[in-house]
Amino acid sequence: MIRIPCSDASAAAVFRDILRHGDGVLLVPTETVYGLVCDAAHEAARTKIYEMKRRPASKLLTLFFASREAVEAAFPDMPEPAKRFAAAFCPGPVTLIVPDGDAFTGFRIPDHPALLKLLAAYGRPLASTSANLSGQPPAHTVDEALASLVILPDGVLDGGAIPPDSEASTVIKIERDGAWSILRPGPVTEDMLHAALK
Repeated sequence: MIRIPCSDASAAAVFRDILRHGDGVLLVPTETVYGLVCDAAHEAARTKIYEMKRRPASKLLTLFFASREAVEAAFPDMPEPAKRFAAAFCPGPVTLIVPDGDAFTGFRIPDHPALLKLLAAYGRPLASTSANLSGQPPAHTVDEALASLVILPDGVLDGGAIPPDSEASTVIKIERDGAWSILRPGPVTEDMLHAALK
């Protein structure tokens, strides 16, 4: 396991190489909690994340993107409320679940400079989830995350301690007809969402 502080200029290049391996998984900081990420296209890596945190297979992973432009390219037919929420709160502590063909996909643009640098260097979306055993409180330090996982990650981007009062992102599902609902309350409140639509 390689552990590199966010301040190390080599981190993005080192971790980019780990992600390119078939089952490479990283522990990374966000502005909310520590998370696990892997190349969204690598099935072996996604399976490894589920095993690491004993996550039920029915719970899908969220996609991390580097920019709103990348999101718009991936989801060109997003309902109008999703576009407005993305414009108002991305990057930031909000996860949007939007129509994606016959299914739905969740995405987020994390507001953490070192993670955004890694995403930009990698050039592809990363599948993500919080770095804790499923059903347990999220981790705010690297040591908390490592102590809770069944399998250790291949690399750690160490961002130090995240404030203990930081909340996991607000999760909003937007239906094809534009109707929306909050699936998990968080830093972005319902009032803030309504204001973004005005």
